[in-house]
Amino acid sequence: MAQEPKVLTFDVVGTLIDFEKGMLDYLRAECGAAAAAHDDDTILAHYRRTRGNAKPKRFPDDLERVYHEISGPLGLPQSERIARGFVQSIAQWPAFPDSVAALKRLGARYKLVAMTNAQRWALNHMEKTLGNPFHDSITVDDALCEKPNPLFFAFARGRLSRDGYQLGDILHVAQSQYHDIGVARQLGYTVCWIERRQGMKGFGGTLEVPELTKPDYHFATLAQLADLAEAGGLSMLAQAA
Repeated sequence: MAQEPKVLTFDVVGTLIDFEKGMLDYLRAECGAAAAAHDDDTILAHYRRTRGNAKPKRFPDDLERVYHEISGPLGLPQSERIARGFVQSIAQWPAFPDSVAALKRLGARYKLVAMTNAQRWALNHMEKTLGNPFHDSITVDDALCEKPNPLFFAFARGRLSRDGYQLGDILHVAQSQYHDIGVARQLGYTVCWIERRQGMKGFGGTLEVPELTKPDYHFATLAQLADLAEAGGLSMLAQAA
């Protein structure tokens, strides 16, 4: 039986916030027929490759560069306004349908901590979208690096240790195999993979991994995690195959 966690740490973009829908909705609204000429997978593939390049600015400020780099190959308008708006669109990115209610349920039982590659100003918007569920949060502005850099996780561990929490007290919950699941498992975390793209082909807007890391717990939705937590605590969860 797994140890009952005291803290749930969360990736935010892609796990709780549907960044793929947020980006696609913005680009289709602003770019009209030029964006309509491409299916979702094509746009997300260009985003994924470009976002994986050198990042001179922190996320989501880096989306301005990303727009300029994908606009040529996709035939999108060459527009400074649209590029800058792509950054600000994060304020309208939606939560996944189950995120708000599931976080509220989990927050009644566990300390919830955001661990996001986004800047603080962007997390402020996303927290409002999610109903302000977090007891604490760590952004790229705090850690000064992005996941999957182990230093991000070390910063988070140090922050939690001041309140007396040890590694065994933490369950890390995330969608991205690249940014979270693989590195967290290597660092000794118990991990829960929320596979938001279950049943869909490819990796969407998330960077690919050559091989999936087997998580401790595996769900398609956050609601499933909350259901089982309420049914008897997370120590009662059966480990995923």
